Amino acid sequence: MTTASRWRRLSLPLRVGLIFAAAGIILAIVGIVRGAVPPQPLSILLALLISGGSWGVVSWAVTTAIVDVETDLAEDTPKDVAHDEHA
Repeated sequence: MTTASRWRRLSLPLRVGLIFAAAGIILAIVGIVRGAVPPQPLSILLALLISGGSWGVVSWAVTTAIVDVETDLAEDTPKDVAHDEHA
């Protein structure tokens, strides 16, 4: 199984969450390099976990809500609705 096929098998909210978690970790690394985090292993680990975790979880939750709403709207909307403007 290739990496691309594994990636496609993940749900959209999970993919978005992973992308934003990676972005949060990259931003944390930039902050670590610029000296915003004390140079202690625990502080660095916490900075990476908190930033990646919060960005990932929040973006996953928002995307999950969007997908759920869009799915509900698609189920509630009749597929062959004629425009009733003339009625």
